[in-house]
Amino acid sequence: MDKTKLLIITHEMSPFLEISKISEITRQLPQAMQDKGFEIRILMPKFGNINERRNRLHEVIRLSGMNIIIDDNDNPLIIKVASIPAARMQVYFLDNEEYFQRKFVFRDAAGSFYGDNDERTIFFCKGALETVKKLGWAPDIIHCHGWMSALVPAYVKTTYKNDPTFKNSRVVYSIYENCFDEKLNSSLSKKAVMSNMTDADTKVFENAGCDDLHKGAVTYADAVVIGDEKVSEDVLKFVKDSNKPTLAHNLTADFENFYNFYEELSSEELVSVA
Repeated sequence: MDKTKLLIITHEMSPFLEISKISEITRQLPQAMQDKGFEIRILMPKFGNINERRNRLHEVIRLSGMNIIIDDNDNPLIIKVASIPAARMQVYFLDNEEYFQRKFVFRDAAGSFYGDNDERTIFFCKGALETVKKLGWAPDIIHCHGWMSALVPAYVKTTYKNDPTFKNSRVVYSIYENCFDEKLNSSLSKKAVMSNMTDADTKVFENAGCDDLHKGAVTYADAVVIGDEKVSEDVLKFVKDSNKPTLAHNLTADFENFYNFYEELSSEELVSVA
């Protein structure tokens, strides 16, 4: 029997970048699933404060060299890889000098939200899917963690819906509270449009607030995980009204529940666990 292929897409992961509880979940969950026999791939941005030497990152030449187009501009994508200490897992890092080579992650030294966080998000989500295509590895489950991965479900279900790499993939989106009070650039939804998409496909993202990103991801995801206790009531209602299979927050501490959730999704037995 083939192993279940699980793709983790996240903006942070211990020990490389630790901003919030997401870094703990994305470190522990894939290893727990690997121990269950899953095949794992993990993708995250190569932010400038991730120490390449200490973490032993090195470029993967065969995966690098693509250009990600945003607003008619070509943006080079460099792929680097590192291994997880004490685990048989590799993490792929998406790098771009203009978007990620900064000393800080989402805010500058003065605490101001970066004005191009919209394009950085689009670059990461597009780049992640193009990287997986180039790997020639078709995931059964794509688990997106947090707002920076919110466009992935939309892309998988539109531009990539007939792509051999993704056409059978189920997408899970985890909602966390580690968000922002600002809004991303108001042109996010227009910039995010890819081939075989229209403005209508990204309309749900147009207000560009954190809750809007969550709602957009939920709209396209096959299933949802409530990753925090303090998710906004508006988003929780949106999830409930969506009738998507949902893993409740009080069940997320036991990775056995994730295993069962993934298995039900990949076998098309879509049920709500709440």
